[in-house]
Amino acid sequence: MATSVNRSCLTYLLHLAQDNLDFRLPEIKALLALRGKSFHPSGDFQEKTPFWCLDGLAEEDVRGVMARSVCAKSAFELWGHGQTHSELRTSLLNYPSENMSPFMHKDSTYRINVYTFNKTLEFPDRIKRIDAMDYLPFEGTVSLKSPQHIFCLLEDYGTDPNDIPEHPNYIYFGRWIADGQRELIRSHSVKNRHFIGNTSMDAGLSFIMANHAKVNENDLVFDPFVGTGSLLVACSHFRAYVCGTDIDYNTIHGRGRSSRKNQKWRGPDENIRANLRQYGTEEMYIDVMISDASKPVWREAPLFDAIITDPPYGIRESTRRTGSHKDVTKHADGIYLESHVPVSQAYHLSDIFTDLLNFSAHHLVVGGRLVYWLPVYRPEYSEETVPLHPCLRILSNCEQTLSSHTSRRLITMEKIRKPEVSWQHRRAKERCC
Repeated sequence: MATSVNRSCLTYLLHLAQDNLDFRLPEIKALLALRGKSFHPSGDFQEKTPFWCLDGLAEEDVRGVMARSVCAKSAFELWGHGQTHSELRTSLLNYPSENMSPFMHKDSTYRINVYTFNKTLEFPDRIKRIDAMDYLPFEGTVSLKSPQHIFCLLEDYGTDPNDIPEHPNYIYFGRWIADGQRELIRSHSVKNRHFIGNTSMDAGLSFIMANHAKVNENDLVFDPFVGTGSLLVACSHFRAYVCGTDIDYNTIHGRGRSSRKNQKWRGPDENIRANLRQYGTEEMYIDVMISDASKPVWREAPLFDAIITDPPYGIRESTRRTGSHKDVTKHADGIYLESHVPVSQAYHLSDIFTDLLNFSAHHLVVGGRLVYWLPVYRPEYSEETVPLHPCLRILSNCEQTLSSHTSRRLITMEKIRKPEVSWQHRRAKERCC
């Protein structure tokens, strides 16, 4: 029983990828929240470093996070650490032997890897590092090909490739638990996707958005600016049911000019459903339809567990909605004449985000999340420019820099209470004013 108690109070080491730095902490927090756990860093936590130490978790929690994270590379049960190899030795010798013994007995097989961040070690130097750890009581047999247990010595040489120190800034040693899902970035690359457009979302960012939204199995996820469905692909991978809308007829039906080089027109089976079929998640696809995001077409009810979207903001995709600058005659009951065909007009950025937040407040379940991109002009940006809604609270605000003056920010919001006024009533009131 004592061993069980000790093993539930361990420290775990996360090794994180050094890209999308702003997105890493919200992703790990969201994945922990899916398991009902909080983020408790150990010691002097520095968000931008490649190594984080976390307390208060069980091994199954760590495995659950790594089964979804695209920001984390690997996770380890931390056995020892220090600024020098001498400090590491002292730390390891003080680690409870009952925590080590299940993985070091004579009938076990193991391997020790050496990993260095921001510095390359020659093979003989790696072997010296391993031989110098002979003070650890390994009784098992070394197996390089298929060991039962893998241990890793990790040396951190800082993040500046132009100023690499002779000796590591910090050293860690631990038992490997699991790798993250970085492979998804390659396997779901838009370069190899069946149906793409000019603004198809990068695979890595799509999975990050799904994780920020806490998309879970059997959730219902909606994208009101669905485009070619990159976000639906990511969410369906996590076994959520997906649907979406878009105002572009050709995109929804997979028709028109192709976005691929050396291909003039889209093929007969280029559509969102085909994308999900490509990745084996077609059964999670509900449908997509042509719809104007500025118009209320859904029944007034909390329908969705998550709303994830990349609204059009005029950089590579125009913003438009149905309507006309001219007055359109309606009957007294508000129904358009049968001969009326809506035309398109500009859809201003401020209206896009006002409508998106209002829609989310009325159609998310309480506790559901809205994740969307907000374009900003960096010299004029401040947190006060981020749209707010009384029913939604901001959980994270992450920047992706596009140029010296422009960027876009990934905003994650959570619905905290029900709205007092229906969305249709709110929209009608705003238009009258």
